[in-house]
Amino acid sequence: MLSRTADNLHWLARYMERAETAARLLEVGARIALLPNAGQGYRNEWDALLHAGGSADAFARKYGEAVQRNIESHLFFDRDNASSVASCITRARENGRIVRTALSVQVWDALNTAFQELRQLERTPRSDLSLFTLTEWTMRHAAMVRGAIDATLLRNDGHDFLNLGFFLERADNTARLLDVKYYVLLPRADFVGSGLDNYQWTTLLRAMSSHRAFHWAYGGDVTAAKIAHFLILNNQCPRSLITCVEGLTLHLDRLAKRYHRSGAAQQAARGILGELAEMKVEDIFEEGMHEFLTRFIGEISGIGRTIHDAYLNGDVR
Repeated sequence: MLSRTADNLHWLARYMERAETAARLLEVGARIALLPNAGQGYRNEWDALLHAGGSADAFARKYGEAVQRNIESHLFFDRDNASSVASCITRARENGRIVRTALSVQVWDALNTAFQELRQLERTPRSDLSLFTLTEWTMRHAAMVRGAIDATLLRNDGHDFLNLGFFLERADNTARLLDVKYYVLLPRADFVGSGLDNYQWTTLLRAMSSHRAFHWAYGGDVTAAKIAHFLILNNQCPRSLITCVEGLTLHLDRLAKRYHRSGAAQQAARGILGELAEMKVEDIFEEGMHEFLTRFIGEISGIGRTIHDAYLNGDVR
């Protein structure tokens, strides 16, 4: 496969996953904003999302105050924000158009339908669009694209590059969503275990569509330790960090077998997977949740660069 085709497939998947995460960030902020006095935290709940997503400075220059109306514009409609839902879906569709012959009819239809409906949303008066309408719409179309990919594409190298994109982006985004909760929103250490703490953890689970799955897996009370284990170390959770790294390792190993060579990307993924497999929740809290997540995000970013150098920056055959 040509590297430019692999690159387009890889970024198609990354942009769709990134669009879904922008919607989930909005849902986290909206749900937590419903709690009285939620703004007592280290930053208010809307400012927290910007810092977790790494776009606080760009937002401040354009909008100023971090209020819900401006955040909605920035994370959903703003074409100047490369990580907004509108930007990501447009770029995903453009990547799909370039490699149209590598996609099934169903995948292209799912991408194109999302793009055409997005244009209709952009023409709709904002007063007619609730935040939850926007987030639900985004997550539904992201699921339709992913479902079409899983149901209709050959399990060839194109499928591997798509899934590398999905798992890289999901790993990064799960870590960032966790960081919103643990580091940015909680006001003080003595709030751990409080009603505010438990409400925010439950909100995070709901925003990640994992609330029921968590209770199936653990039952009982929601605690920081249980949720940290679920979203980081439990490979039954589809959005956990270890599940994402397992997916990365699987598809990198498939590419190594297909192209008859293994390299730095495979070694890096196996290294992170080995660390997570041996880790306990106590180890994460001892290091510090924010410190652990920051380190993990850096390591995942490093794997992304290594994948680019190995497969997407030359002629992949």
